[in-house]
Amino acid sequence: MKTRQKLITLLMTAVVAVVFILGSAASAQQAKAKPWPVPDKDKAIKAAVKMNDAGVISTGKESWAKNCKSCHGAKGMGDGPKAASLKTHPGDFAGAAFQGQTDGEIYFKTCKGRDEMPAYEKKIADVNERWALVAYMRTFKK
Repeated sequence: MKTRQKLITLLMTAVVAVVFILGSAASAQQAKAKPWPVPDKDKAIKAAVKMNDAGVISTGKESWAKNCKSCHGAKGMGDGPKAASLKTHPGDFAGAAFQGQTDGEIYFKTCKGRDEMPAYEKKIADVNERWALVAYMRTFKK
């Protein structure tokens, strides 16, 4: 009987250890994004569209659904269906850090991409549509 209890205790300890290790590995799998410097000239770029225009924002929302939502989520929280499979968390676009960037910084990052984030300069050929995405991302502000 004591041998059986020891075996059960040992087995339970092993199960807890495996769960802990796998849980730690899963959370360590997604790194926090590294700083993403933007050249000063690009930080200062001004939008080619009226950023608060309802039509522009609507265009941005449509483009978001087609190009960004799968990783960044419906409201830019980094919780899209593909987000968990990425090495780096896609970020929180509603937060102060993201929203504190200039329109030019957001536009630059959207156009150029890096690492797992694709460059959209050629994928979205229309400059106004890329700016509409920036306008839509501004609507995520908390």
